[in-house]
Amino acid sequence: MQTLAYGSWPSPVDAALAAAHDGHPEYVGFVGDEAWWTEPRPTEGGRRTLVRRHHDGREEPVLPAPWNVRTRVIEYGGQPWAGTSRDGRPLVVFAHFDDQRLYRWEPGGEPVPLTPAGAVGGGLRWADPVLLPERGEVWCVLEEFTGDGPSEVRRIPAAVPLDGSAAQDRSAVRELAAERHRFVTGPKLSPDGRRVCWIGWDHPRMPWDGTDLLLADVRPDGTFDTPRTVAGGPEESICQADFAADGSLLWASDRTGWWNLYRDGEPLCRREEEFGGPLWKIGHRWFAPLPDGLIAVVHGRGATALGILDPETGEVVDAAGPWTEFAPTLAVSGERSEMGVPSLGGSARVAAVGASPRTAYEVVELNTGTGHARVIGAGHDDAVDPVHYPEPQIRTFTGPDGREIHAHVYPPHNPGCAAPDSERPPYVVWAHGGPTGRSPLVLDLEIAYFTSRGIGVAEVNYGGSAGYGREYRNRLREQWGVVDVEDCAAVALALADEGTADRARLAVRGGSAGGWTTAASLATTDVYACGTIIYPVLDLAGWASGETHDFESRYLETLVGPYDEVPARYAERSPVEHADRITAPFLLLQGLDDVICPPAQSERLMARMAGRDVPHAYIAFEGEGHGFRRADTMVRALEAELSLYAQVFGLHPPGVPRLELEK
Repeated sequence: MQTLAYGSWPSPVDAALAAAHDGHPEYVGFVGDEAWWTEPRPTEGGRRTLVRRHHDGREEPVLPAPWNVRTRVIEYGGQPWAGTSRDGRPLVVFAHFDDQRLYRWEPGGEPVPLTPAGAVGGGLRWADPVLLPERGEVWCVLEEFTGDGPSEVRRIPAAVPLDGSAAQDRSAVRELAAERHRFVTGPKLSPDGRRVCWIGWDHPRMPWDGTDLLLADVRPDGTFDTPRTVAGGPEESICQADFAADGSLLWASDRTGWWNLYRDGEPLCRREEEFGGPLWKIGHRWFAPLPDGLIAVVHGRGATALGILDPETGEVVDAAGPWTEFAPTLAVSGERSEMGVPSLGGSARVAAVGASPRTAYEVVELNTGTGHARVIGAGHDDAVDPVHYPEPQIRTFTGPDGREIHAHVYPPHNPGCAAPDSERPPYVVWAHGGPTGRSPLVLDLEIAYFTSRGIGVAEVNYGGSAGYGREYRNRLREQWGVVDVEDCAAVALALADEGTADRARLAVRGGSAGGWTTAASLATTDVYACGTIIYPVLDLAGWASGETHDFESRYLETLVGPYDEVPARYAERSPVEHADRITAPFLLLQGLDDVICPPAQSERLMARMAGRDVPHAYIAFEGEGHGFRRADTMVRALEAELSLYAQVFGLHPPGVPRLELEK
């Protein structure tokens, strides 16, 4: 055991290791009896590939570079692929990121385009596909730009022929319903093929504010009859809908203040916990109906579990295992075993993606007949000795007006090092994005990168975060830049007051909405000695007047207030308008291809910091959008962030390149 100052501990978790393990499997599905999913490839330009698990347990990436299975619908994307088994062979349809076209792929062949390239604005984009080979089509969401502006766009349920006849002919794509909502999810077909459901919503609502559940009959020609709204409204968020095996309609609604499940309008399991979440990506899935009438669910309050709900009794039985967090993706195989033989007792297989504080996200399969859950793909492999992993604490702090603030605290931890007894550690407060999001309690090597060197991390699920009910989410209504800033500061100061953290060595960092909270914190408080601002919102007026994408272009009406009613509030809260108040050193990281939080806002702040005599650095990355995906980008960003803290806090981490700070 070495006695070394905090921040100078040698660590096996370097930036390259953290970057190589960034991202996780998503969008699980079954193709016949095989589980498939998408996986990140940070060292291959940040693309995502499609992975197939064969019956013998072998995992095979089926699409080599440069294929990139990812859609840009609403810019955050969503379900990018669908598959089925035809004559015992896989048939897969996927969206390719580079051109946003849909492609058909079968083993032994090259991907074949199904849709034309768009010529206007952002072009034609597709998401949340459902393969219907008996109809010779794939049904999905079509996002079609009608002009060059980010809001010149329409979205509609559409059918794409599988024979490739629409590859050069937009008119061969069938629009399934009249244009009715600004945003829609993909259509789900009832087991008898006679009805279809989907979700829609309009500006200025976000999907966690209020959505409409639409139900329509399917005409003989395959188009939809006039849809009727069967649930939802301006203050009721329905985040997912699907049909059960018996044809009943299931949905997740927060009408009680919590996303709970309903069947044909009747509640199935009233609990003060979430069976749904914010629909940031089209096709997120928190429940999946099983062939025998039971329902697989991802549910919880804060953390999430994988369980099986009996709709007749309301009982939920959770899968046993080490996982303490499950992502919003589920898939169900039919009443067949892994080897293709009908299962005894009508059991089904549920695929999910789970993680824990000791394991990264991995693909998990639950057998509903035996209750046994196991890892079947992307299995966690300890990149370093797990004694170097963070040891988190689940904490609840008290904020202004006595309100509860949920947080995860990761103290400095290294089995070979300790600091002098008289020293208190530096801490970095992490503000998550969204802001209607949440920091999950899972193994993150970026956190380990800091804690193993002697720097503590506190993830704050500030008021407005998902996972704790609608009332907690609504705390941020018209209070963005106030409640989030106050809650982060309250956690930081509480850690200092109790002796956990060094009051003089507190930092704040965050990306996207977390970047906003970081910048606003530096401009309006004296809590932090420095901060790291990552692809942020900085100028509310600019963001509200066309400097972002369509999905969030009216989000500020909820977070801040209608611009035409409270324009002064937009200026009052924008960090770019108060650059003179920023006196603490900071690092600003920005992707030059970011259309959500564009570089113009970061450049505007930099121009106003000129000559301010405040140490700072601005690093812009070509080829990166909203959320860094390339390994080399993540390495440079992490090392620059650590160097900032080292210079401000007086730390001496070994082997870290020095970040040049300007004034």
